[in-house]
Amino acid sequence: MTVRIRKILLSVTIVIVLGLFVYGGYYVYSIIKFSNDISDGESPLDEYEQTIREQNPDAYQPQEPPEWEGTERVNILLLGGDSRGLTKNEPPRSDTIMVASIDPKTKQGYLFSILRDTYTDIPGHYANRINAALALGSYKLAMETVSNLLGIDIQYYVFVDFEGFIQLVDALGGIEFEVEKDMYYYDPTDPEYKIDLKAGLQLLDGDKALQYVRFRYDRMGDYTRTERQRELLSALASKLTASTSLLNLPSTLRKIEPYISTNIPASKMLSLARLAYESMNNEPVTAQLPPMNLLHEEKINGMDVITVNKTALQEYVQELFNTVNETPESTAGDIGNGTASNGSTSNGTSGSSGTNQRG
Repeated sequence: MTVRIRKILLSVTIVIVLGLFVYGGYYVYSIIKFSNDISDGESPLDEYEQTIREQNPDAYQPQEPPEWEGTERVNILLLGGDSRGLTKNEPPRSDTIMVASIDPKTKQGYLFSILRDTYTDIPGHYANRINAALALGSYKLAMETVSNLLGIDIQYYVFVDFEGFIQLVDALGGIEFEVEKDMYYYDPTDPEYKIDLKAGLQLLDGDKALQYVRFRYDRMGDYTRTERQRELLSALASKLTASTSLLNLPSTLRKIEPYISTNIPASKMLSLARLAYESMNNEPVTAQLPPMNLLHEEKINGMDVITVNKTALQEYVQELFNTVNETPESTAGDIGNGTASNGSTSNGTSGSSGTNQRG
């Protein structure tokens, strides 16, 4: 599917902080307070990491994320997960994995969706699906695992709980969006996870928007789902940067604050916001990782997984990083076939049909 992405920003947090450039001091105060609260407050990820240390002091200690000095590329791991009904001893379930990146030299932004069934080495553990890293060692292990797979430094993470996503969309008054087809799924073991959407242009509230980005029960499974996530994030970014949304910025931040966790310090928020603002002149490069022409579907230890040659994947990522779009009018290409958002194919055509439906 070809989509025109005009105004995609590289995480919900960075999109929000753009408001301070437009509306001045009151918003600077709101952003700094917000970033302090979400950086210093406890979240399910913080609680789970502490539990791991208490229960097994000899467990693998993930590497500390590298410092961002402001002059090199900044990479942010974006995690979406479900913490409903979890206790302190339970890990949040990772459902969405993305990497947002900005190059300060070229002011070029990038947004990559990582297929959650990608089979890779998890430091200190056996190889597994990449979405297991969060459960095995919290956000630091997830950052290290993704960093090793893609061959890039990841300095920060942002975890958004599903409830926070719902609250954000509702705070914005919903998102007008074209649902491309009827979508239905019901799991009797998890009644809250019900998807029932009709095709057509409509105003999605928070619950409906979450249903849309979680749906994967079609022929292409998780492949088309990651593309849908990027499309909806684009629409969300556009709504967030609208003047009426920015006027309500402080109240919006208060509503979503309990559902966001990040290690981005308040001292870096303004630098990141400035960099995100400067990158608005360039159309972001978006892609699915691994791209279709590099991945293989296999069954390992009874699991349906996606395997990829790590060296080839890292070379592909570097090729994407060499792509610079100088106009916001460019048309995004077919992401699922390994095509960058400037329409140029780096690694050939579509491979697997993606017919497996993996949990």
